[in-house]
Amino acid sequence: MTHEGRTDHLEQNRRYWDEQAAAWHGPLARDHWAQVEPRWGLWGTPESQVSVLPSDIAGMRAIELGCGTAYVSAWLAGAGAHPVGIDLSEQQLSTARAMQAEFGIDFPLVLGNAEDVPYEDDSFDLAISEYGASLWCDPYRWIPEAARLLVPGGRLVFSRYSPLFALCVPPEGPASTTLSRSQFGLTRLDWGNHVEFVLPHGEMLRLLRASGFVVEDLIEVQAPQHARDYMEVTADWARQWPSEEIWKARLAD
Repeated sequence: MTHEGRTDHLEQNRRYWDEQAAAWHGPLARDHWAQVEPRWGLWGTPESQVSVLPSDIAGMRAIELGCGTAYVSAWLAGAGAHPVGIDLSEQQLSTARAMQAEFGIDFPLVLGNAEDVPYEDDSFDLAISEYGASLWCDPYRWIPEAARLLVPGGRLVFSRYSPLFALCVPPEGPASTTLSRSQFGLTRLDWGNHVEFVLPHGEMLRLLRASGFVVEDLIEVQAPQHARDYMEVTADWARQWPSEEIWKARLAD
Protein backbone atom coordinates (compact mmCIF):
# COMPACT_ATOMS: atom_id res chain seq x y z
CA MET A 1 0.00 0.00 0.00
CA THR A 2 1.06 3.57 -0.56
CA HIS A 3 0.86 5.91 2.43
CA GLU A 4 -2.52 7.13 1.14
CA GLY A 5 -3.75 3.72 0.01
CA ARG A 6 -5.16 5.26 -3.18
CA THR A 7 -5.79 3.38 -6.42
CA ASP A 8 -7.12 6.20 -8.62
CA HIS A 9 -3.83 6.24 -10.57
CA LEU A 10 -4.79 3.07 -12.44
CA GLU A 11 -7.71 4.54 -14.36
CA GLN A 12 -6.02 7.93 -14.67
CA ASN A 13 -2.90 6.39 -16.22
CA ARG A 14 -4.92 4.09 -18.47
CA ARG A 15 -6.76 7.09 -19.91
CA TYR A 16 -3.51 9.00 -20.30
CA TRP A 17 -1.90 6.23 -22.32
CA ASP A 18 -4.95 5.34 -24.40
CA GLU A 19 -5.95 8.93 -25.20
CA GLN A 20 -2.61 10.78 -25.31
CA ALA A 21 0.72 9.06 -24.78
CA ALA A 22 0.22 6.06 -27.08
CA ALA A 23 0.02 8.43 -30.07
CA TRP A 24 3.63 9.52 -29.66
CA HIS A 25 5.03 6.21 -28.37
CA GLY A 26 3.48 4.11 -31.12
CA PRO A 27 5.70 5.50 -33.92
CA LEU A 28 8.80 4.63 -31.85
CA ALA A 29 7.87 0.95 -31.54
CA ARG A 30 9.29 -0.23 -34.87
CA ASP A 31 12.76 1.15 -34.15
CA HIS A 32 12.76 -0.49 -30.72
CA TRP A 33 11.62 -3.83 -32.10
CA ALA A 34 14.27 -3.70 -34.85
CA GLN A 35 17.23 -3.20 -32.52
CA VAL A 36 19.78 -5.99 -32.70
CA GLU A 37 21.23 -5.14 -29.28
CA PRO A 38 18.84 -3.92 -26.58
CA ARG A 39 19.36 -0.26 -25.65
CA TRP A 40 17.80 0.81 -22.38
CA GLY A 41 16.08 3.91 -21.12
CA LEU A 42 16.10 7.54 -22.17
CA TRP A 43 19.78 7.48 -23.10
CA GLY A 44 19.79 4.26 -25.11
CA THR A 45 22.34 2.59 -22.85
CA PRO A 46 23.53 -0.59 -24.64
CA GLU A 47 22.99 -3.99 -23.07
CA SER A 48 26.71 -4.70 -23.40
CA GLN A 49 27.38 -1.83 -20.98
CA VAL A 50 24.85 -2.62 -18.23
CA SER A 51 24.00 -6.36 -18.59
CA VAL A 52 20.33 -5.91 -17.70
CA LEU A 53 19.41 -9.38 -18.98
CA PRO A 54 20.66 -12.45 -17.07
CA SER A 55 23.39 -14.37 -18.86
CA ASP A 56 21.28 -17.53 -18.65
CA ILE A 57 18.14 -15.90 -20.10
CA ALA A 58 17.53 -18.64 -22.71
CA GLY A 59 14.55 -20.76 -21.66
CA MET A 60 13.45 -18.44 -18.85
CA ARG A 61 9.76 -17.72 -18.30
CA ALA A 62 9.56 -13.94 -18.15
CA ILE A 63 6.91 -11.32 -17.52
CA GLU A 64 7.19 -7.69 -18.59
CA LEU A 65 5.22 -5.59 -16.12
CA GLY A 66 3.75 -2.59 -17.92
CA CYS A 67 4.98 -3.71 -21.33
CA GLY A 68 3.65 -0.85 -23.48
CA THR A 69 4.49 -1.73 -27.09
CA ALA A 70 6.30 -4.85 -25.76
CA TYR A 71 9.67 -4.28 -27.39
CA VAL A 72 11.42 -5.52 -24.23
CA SER A 73 9.45 -8.75 -24.48
CA ALA A 74 10.52 -8.97 -28.12
CA TRP A 75 14.16 -8.64 -27.04
CA LEU A 76 13.58 -11.37 -24.44
CA ALA A 77 12.05 -13.66 -27.06
CA GLY A 78 15.00 -12.99 -29.37
CA ALA A 79 17.35 -14.04 -26.56
CA GLY A 80 15.50 -17.36 -26.16
CA ALA A 81 13.20 -16.52 -23.24
CA HIS A 82 9.44 -17.14 -23.10
CA PRO A 83 7.92 -13.73 -22.31
CA VAL A 84 4.47 -12.52 -21.39
CA GLY A 85 3.61 -8.82 -21.61
CA ILE A 86 0.92 -7.16 -19.48
CA ASP A 87 -0.30 -3.56 -19.79
CA LEU A 88 -3.36 -1.44 -18.95
CA SER A 89 -3.45 0.35 -22.31
CA GLU A 90 -5.36 -1.28 -25.15
CA GLN A 91 -3.82 1.24 -27.56
CA GLN A 92 -0.30 0.24 -26.55
CA LEU A 93 -1.13 -3.46 -26.86
CA SER A 94 -2.67 -2.85 -30.28
CA THR A 95 0.66 -1.44 -31.43
CA ALA A 96 2.44 -4.41 -29.85
CA ARG A 97 0.23 -6.85 -31.78
CA ALA A 98 0.97 -5.01 -35.03
CA MET A 99 4.71 -5.31 -34.30
CA GLN A 100 4.33 -9.02 -33.55
CA ALA A 101 2.74 -9.52 -36.95
CA GLU A 102 5.36 -7.41 -38.73
CA PHE A 103 8.39 -9.02 -37.08
CA GLY A 104 6.99 -12.55 -36.82
CA ILE A 105 7.53 -12.77 -33.05
CA ASP A 106 4.65 -14.18 -31.02
CA PHE A 107 4.11 -14.21 -27.26
CA PRO A 108 1.09 -13.62 -24.98
CA LEU A 109 -0.09 -10.05 -24.46
CA VAL A 110 -2.42 -9.48 -21.51
CA LEU A 111 -4.67 -6.47 -21.00
CA GLY A 112 -4.46 -5.97 -17.25
CA ASN A 113 -2.98 -4.40 -14.18
CA ALA A 114 0.64 -5.12 -13.21
CA GLU A 115 -0.33 -4.64 -9.56
CA ASP A 116 -2.69 -7.65 -9.79
CA VAL A 117 -1.47 -10.10 -12.44
CA PRO A 118 -3.73 -13.02 -13.48
CA TYR A 119 -1.04 -15.69 -13.13
CA GLU A 120 -0.39 -18.16 -10.32
CA ASP A 121 2.40 -17.95 -7.75
CA ASP A 122 5.86 -19.08 -8.90
CA SER A 123 4.98 -18.71 -12.60
CA PHE A 124 8.09 -16.87 -13.82
CA ASP A 125 11.88 -16.86 -13.60
CA LEU A 126 12.26 -13.17 -14.51
CA ALA A 127 10.15 -10.06 -13.96
CA ILE A 128 11.23 -6.97 -15.85
CA SER A 129 10.03 -3.40 -16.26
CA GLU A 130 11.54 -0.55 -18.25
CA TYR A 131 9.60 2.56 -17.25
CA GLY A 132 6.45 0.43 -17.05
CA ALA A 133 5.13 -0.73 -13.69
CA SER A 134 8.40 0.60 -12.28
CA LEU A 135 7.19 4.18 -12.87
CA TRP A 136 3.42 4.01 -13.39
CA CYS A 137 2.35 1.58 -10.67
CA ASP A 138 2.32 1.79 -6.87
CA PRO A 139 5.62 0.20 -5.77
CA TYR A 140 3.99 -1.04 -2.57
CA ARG A 141 1.72 -3.14 -4.79
CA TRP A 142 3.68 -4.08 -7.90
CA ILE A 143 6.92 -5.14 -6.18
CA PRO A 144 5.22 -7.63 -3.78
CA GLU A 145 3.22 -8.81 -6.81
CA ALA A 146 6.45 -9.43 -8.72
CA ALA A 147 7.75 -11.42 -5.75
CA ARG A 148 4.58 -13.52 -5.76
CA LEU A 149 4.95 -14.29 -9.46
CA LEU A 150 8.61 -15.31 -9.27
CA VAL A 151 10.05 -18.68 -8.35
CA PRO A 152 12.60 -18.74 -5.51
CA GLY A 153 15.84 -17.42 -6.96
CA GLY A 154 13.94 -15.56 -9.68
CA ARG A 155 15.24 -12.21 -10.94
CA LEU A 156 13.66 -8.78 -10.85
CA VAL A 157 15.10 -6.06 -13.09
CA PHE A 158 13.63 -2.59 -13.54
CA SER A 159 14.56 0.90 -14.68
CA ARG A 160 12.96 4.11 -13.49
CA TYR A 161 13.58 7.81 -12.92
CA SER A 162 16.09 8.48 -10.16
CA PRO A 163 14.98 10.07 -6.88
CA LEU A 164 17.32 12.99 -7.60
CA PHE A 165 15.52 13.65 -10.87
CA ALA A 166 12.17 13.52 -9.04
CA LEU A 167 13.43 16.06 -6.51
CA CYS A 168 14.68 18.46 -9.19
CA VAL A 169 11.94 18.32 -11.84
CA PRO A 170 9.48 21.24 -11.50
CA PRO A 171 5.75 21.19 -12.30
CA GLU A 172 6.64 22.49 -15.78
CA GLY A 173 9.87 22.27 -17.72
CA PRO A 174 12.99 20.10 -17.40
CA ALA A 175 14.89 19.12 -14.27
CA SER A 176 16.92 21.99 -12.85
CA THR A 177 19.61 22.48 -10.21
CA THR A 178 16.96 23.56 -7.68
CA LEU A 179 15.16 21.13 -5.40
CA SER A 180 11.44 21.33 -6.21
CA ARG A 181 10.05 19.01 -3.51
CA SER A 182 10.94 17.28 -0.27
CA GLN A 183 12.58 13.86 -0.24
CA PHE A 184 10.71 12.90 2.92
CA GLY A 185 7.34 11.61 1.82
CA LEU A 186 8.42 11.28 -1.81
CA THR A 187 6.36 8.51 -3.39
CA ARG A 188 3.64 9.73 -5.71
CA LEU A 189 4.06 12.47 -8.34
CA ASP A 190 0.67 13.72 -9.52
CA TRP A 191 1.00 15.59 -12.82
CA GLY A 192 -2.71 16.34 -13.28
CA ASN A 193 -3.40 13.99 -16.20
CA HIS A 194 -1.20 11.11 -15.01
CA VAL A 195 0.55 9.78 -11.91
CA GLU A 196 4.12 8.51 -11.51
CA PHE A 197 5.82 6.86 -8.53
CA VAL A 198 9.43 7.33 -7.37
CA LEU A 199 10.61 6.06 -3.98
CA PRO A 200 13.82 7.32 -2.35
CA HIS A 201 16.62 4.76 -2.25
CA GLY A 202 16.20 3.89 1.43
CA GLU A 203 12.50 3.18 1.08
CA MET A 204 13.06 1.16 -2.10
CA LEU A 205 15.71 -0.97 -0.39
CA ARG A 206 13.42 -1.65 2.58
CA LEU A 207 10.50 -2.50 0.30
CA LEU A 208 12.57 -4.91 -1.79
CA ARG A 209 13.93 -6.61 1.33
CA ALA A 210 10.46 -6.83 2.90
CA SER A 211 9.22 -8.48 -0.32
CA GLY A 212 11.94 -11.13 -0.12
CA PHE A 213 14.47 -9.69 -2.58
CA VAL A 214 18.24 -9.44 -2.30
CA VAL A 215 19.51 -6.39 -4.19
CA GLU A 216 22.41 -7.32 -6.46
CA ASP A 217 23.10 -4.04 -8.24
CA LEU A 218 21.97 -0.44 -8.67
CA ILE A 219 23.25 1.30 -11.80
CA GLU A 220 22.94 5.07 -11.95
CA VAL A 221 22.96 5.87 -15.65
CA GLN A 222 24.93 8.79 -17.11
CA ALA A 223 23.82 10.33 -20.40
CA PRO A 224 26.42 9.92 -23.18
CA GLN A 225 28.00 12.72 -25.14
CA HIS A 226 25.88 14.12 -27.97
CA ALA A 227 22.65 12.69 -26.54
CA ARG A 228 19.39 14.44 -27.36
CA ASP A 229 17.44 16.53 -24.87
CA TYR A 230 14.01 15.54 -23.55
CA MET A 231 11.17 17.72 -22.38
CA GLU A 232 11.67 16.52 -18.80
CA VAL A 233 15.49 16.47 -18.68
CA THR A 234 18.39 17.74 -20.76
CA ALA A 235 21.37 15.60 -21.69
CA ASP A 236 23.68 18.12 -20.04
CA TRP A 237 21.82 17.70 -16.73
CA ALA A 238 21.96 13.90 -17.01
CA ARG A 239 25.68 13.93 -17.74
CA GLN A 240 26.22 15.54 -14.34
CA TRP A 241 23.55 13.74 -12.27
CA PRO A 242 21.67 10.47 -12.85
CA SER A 243 18.18 10.99 -14.27
CA GLU A 244 17.51 7.26 -14.41
CA GLU A 245 18.69 4.08 -12.75
CA ILE A 246 18.54 0.31 -13.17
CA TRP A 247 17.88 -2.05 -10.26
CA LYS A 248 18.74 -5.76 -10.24
CA ALA A 249 17.44 -8.05 -7.51
CA ARG A 250 16.99 -11.76 -6.82
CA LEU A 251 14.20 -13.41 -4.85
CA ALA A 252 15.74 -15.24 -1.91
CA ASP A 253 15.60 -19.05 -2.11
